Amino acid sequence: MTADPETRLRADARRNRDQILAAARVIFAAQGAEVPMEEIARSAGVGVGTLYRRFPDRDALIRAVAVDNFDRVLRDAKAAKDQESSDWEALIRLLHQSMELQLSIQLAMVSPRALAILKSDPAIKALRDELLLVMDSFVQGAQAEGRLRTDVATGDVAILFATLLRQMPGKGEEVARMATRRCIGIMIDGLRAVGSNEPLPGRVLTGADLDP
Repeated sequence: MTADPETRLRADARRNRDQILAAARVIFAAQGAEVPMEEIARSAGVGVGTLYRRFPDRDALIRAVAVDNFDRVLRDAKAAKDQESSDWEALIRLLHQSMELQLSIQLAMVSPRALAILKSDPAIKALRDELLLVMDSFVQGAQAEGRLRTDVATGDVAILFATLLRQMPGKGEEVARMATRRCIGIMIDGLRAVGSNEPLPGRVLTGADLDP
C-alpha cells in the first residue's frame, strides 16, 4: 500500500530533521557552535531553507542537539537498569556509553552561548535531573552491593565523568577517543570498593551540589 502524501511529508520532515541533527552534532564537535548554518545544511544534504524551517535560529539548533544527546544517554541509562545484572554493572555500562554527552560538555566549555542554553532550557534541565536520579539509583545500589566505594556519591561520579569527557588531546580522533576510554577505565578502577584504603578529602558530592 502506498503511503498517502501527508504521511510521506511527515516522514520526509522527520528524516530532514534527523539528518540536520546528525550533521550538527559532528560539526559542532569538530568546529564549535558558531559554524555557519549553511555549512550544516550542506553537510546534512538539505537546503538552507529546510534547515531554518526545522530550526529557526542557531540557538534552536544548539538546544535540539543538546536535548537529543541527553535523551540518548537517558535511554541508555534506563536500558542498562533493565538489562544488567547489578547496579554496579549498569553504572559501568552507562559510563562507557555516555560519550554522547561529550559534545554537550564541550559546547558548554567553549561556547558561552551554548552554556547559557544548556543551563536555562527547561527540557534539558528535566532530562538532566532524570538522568541524575537514575545515576543516583546506580550509585546507591552499587554501594549496597559492596562494589562501589562508600565515600562517593552521585555528584562525585557526575563531576568526575564530565571532567574526563572534555576533549582529550591526541593525534587524531581515534587517539582522542582511545584516551577517553582509557581515562574512563582508570576512573572506574578508582571507584571500586576493593582496594579503597585511603578516605577521600572533604565530603561526598550529591546531585544537589551540581549547578542547576
